[in-house]
Amino acid sequence: MKQRLAAIGVVFAALILASCATLMGPRDVEIPLAKLQEAIASRFPFNNRFLELLDIRVTNPRVALQPDANRILTSMDASIAPPFMKQSWNGNLAVSGQLRFDPSRNALVLAEPRVETFNVNGLDPLYANQISRVGSLLAEQMLKDIPLYTFRPDELRLGGTAFNPTRITTRSNGLVVTFEPVR
Repeated sequence: MKQRLAAIGVVFAALILASCATLMGPRDVEIPLAKLQEAIASRFPFNNRFLELLDIRVTNPRVALQPDANRILTSMDASIAPPFMKQSWNGNLAVSGQLRFDPSRNALVLAEPRVETFNVNGLDPLYANQISRVGSLLAEQMLKDIPLYTFRPDELRLGGTAFNPTRITTRSNGLVVTFEPVR
């Protein structure tokens, strides 16, 4: 009799826990802009020789969020120098990207990088268009799929319930990632 009551109690407790898990609603995790700045800054300076013709150095990344477009924008200082010349050209590069969740790394990553501006001071306009094409390739190489924030296991589970991110909202001072319970 006691064993039967104990078994019924265990089943009842399991049903209550299961129903509580399904009653859990969405929850939000806020990621401040400073964390995103840290993640991107850790990848710089970035040096690359492009087609053995140009030495490119990108430094000083500055992160801003674009709430209207739900994108992240990174502005950087750029220096370009042909290895056979003593002269280098300085300018700036701005790249935006969308944020997506990569479940294999439990991380927010930068997807679809797009060059917004690529200005090089003192460069002949004849070459400026060609250098801009290099900027697109450079942006993809530097920023595509880099992890900006990795979620801790406790951010993906709560009370025995697994959560998946369903929405990423960009604000001026950070991101809000909405998680919903896995059903």
